[in-house]
Amino acid sequence: MLPHRSIAPLDPQRFAPTAARPVRGKSRRLEADTRVAPHSHAWAQVAFSATGVTRVTADHSTYLVPPSRAVWIPPQVVHTVTVVQDADMRTLYVHQPADRCGPDVPAAQEDAWRRCRVIEVSSLLRELVQQLTELDPDTLPDAADQLRERCIGTLVLDELRRAQPLPLGVALPQDKRLRHLCEAVLDAPTRHATLDAWAAESGASARTVARLFRDELGTSFVQWRHQVLLARALALAARGKPMSHIAAELGYASPSAFTAMVTRTVGMAPSRFFGGEAAGAGASHRGG
Repeated sequence: MLPHRSIAPLDPQRFAPTAARPVRGKSRRLEADTRVAPHSHAWAQVAFSATGVTRVTADHSTYLVPPSRAVWIPPQVVHTVTVVQDADMRTLYVHQPADRCGPDVPAAQEDAWRRCRVIEVSSLLRELVQQLTELDPDTLPDAADQLRERCIGTLVLDELRRAQPLPLGVALPQDKRLRHLCEAVLDAPTRHATLDAWAAESGASARTVARLFRDELGTSFVQWRHQVLLARALALAARGKPMSHIAAELGYASPSAFTAMVTRTVGMAPSRFFGGEAAGAGASHRGG
């Protein structure tokens, strides 16, 4: 694996949201294997890619982000962006009152927005973000543009409230031994299929690794690896790979076996889970 080229985040104050301008947008073209250094903001952020695939690591988890998904990052959460496939990044910055965390959601829903979460990106949300990112961040908009920005921002917040959350995200441990193993699986999830093989590579016993997974992440290695495979499948689907190709590349004997894993893990069939990532993906599933 090639080392990542590390770059600094763009000056956040250029795009800082305020009470007067509560939703700001920015865009940035990033090449594969680029890593935006760890950083945080005083405001909430929504990160996704118009094209390409990125990996967002934050809040002790990592998320693979294709164009149909976005990651909500609460204020003050340190996060890192790694580009898996050349990406046109789109970022929203959301101003919030000090006592609120979500996009003006009911109090009963606040807890869910205090943590990173993956949401679906609707066609409307995608277009709204595109419109926001076309505004010059260094020029104060005139009265008409200010009104337009506020109207778009209001619609953006409504789309965020309505967005479907998805059970995605791969938890990362604090234990250095287990973290090293987990990073190796994330880089090449199909190099080994069993815990015994991964444990042998790491120099630990399978029993020790299994215990660390339970103690550190509250899950089994098999369940954790399924999340990694789902993330990799999303990246492949974003490149237009058909379901049969994805299943084979991830080591499944047949598309039906892969379909069963996806349905069991996320509670929906691949045709629904992958959404618009690849026209061929859904077609292959229906045909299989």
